[in-house]
Amino acid sequence: MGQPLLCIQDLRAHYLTPAGAVKAVDGVTFTANRNERFGLVGESGCGKSTAMMAILRLLPQPGRIVGGKILLSGRDSDGRADDLVTLSEHEMRRVRWRRISLIPQGAMNSLNPLMRVFDQIADGIRTHETSYPRRELEERIGELLITVGLIPEVMNLYPHELSGGMKQRVCIAMAISLSPQLIIADEPTSALDVVVQRLVMQTVIEVQERIGASVILIGHDMGLQAQLMDRLCVMYAGKIAELGSVRDIFKNPAHPYTQLLSAAIPSIKERRPLTSITGLPPALLTPPPGCLFHPRCPRVMDVCRETVPELREVEPGHVVACHLYR
Repeated sequence: MGQPLLCIQDLRAHYLTPAGAVKAVDGVTFTANRNERFGLVGESGCGKSTAMMAILRLLPQPGRIVGGKILLSGRDSDGRADDLVTLSEHEMRRVRWRRISLIPQGAMNSLNPLMRVFDQIADGIRTHETSYPRRELEERIGELLITVGLIPEVMNLYPHELSGGMKQRVCIAMAISLSPQLIIADEPTSALDVVVQRLVMQTVIEVQERIGASVILIGHDMGLQAQLMDRLCVMYAGKIAELGSVRDIFKNPAHPYTQLLSAAIPSIKERRPLTSITGLPPALLTPPPGCLFHPRCPRVMDVCRETVPELREVEPGHVVACHLYR
């Protein structure tokens, strides 16, 4: 077990609507360690992106953090941890990009079409550090672009002159420009073709190892997570269904939801029918009683319809929220 970097404790993030609270993240607890690659998976609408936006304190209206702690340790492993929930907006601006950075889901929409690549990367550096002479800044940004597999001349281009993969690499360069402790990658390859997806993720991992950061990867692709992550957290309807090492999750999935997700991964080793999970995730404004997965679960029991399951350890470091393991 590594040194903890980010500790999420009973995090609750709700969207407060006139019809009531949509509990997008409801009592989530996990820890991401230093130099670790931590995956967060689940269907669309399960709360993955809301959890990450809550960590960055960038929840869109009418989203609110209504409970819990987000503890981020200092750069020194012995340094005290800051609770990001209690920081002022001014203090959070100093945390973003310098200590936690984001590789956004849609690079196509994340770059300003009216600014050259140089100005977009330089803007973040100048915000957090003293002014650089332009020549020194050009050298630094050129080195960043080389790090992510681009040539320095890309800094003189506008976003419309770049391919999708090049835009995503520019976003990676922006995310690592201040050597943050934690990089959050929110489905960074969702709009790219398969070959470019692999190249972009290889770039993320190489950069993470070079600067000694931790990575939290949000995504739907269980196969990609299996290849690249150290530990995996499976979310369903705003709650954690299962959490453990990648080996635990794929070799011995405990939650019926995780088992169905794993069964839906196509295999190149054997011919088998493709499986899918029947039904849809519940509406979080009016969720069902008991276990939120019970309307879709093939192993549902009477207790599942009445009682919310607690997270239980089935083996060291492997926890699951399911009544099968009472």
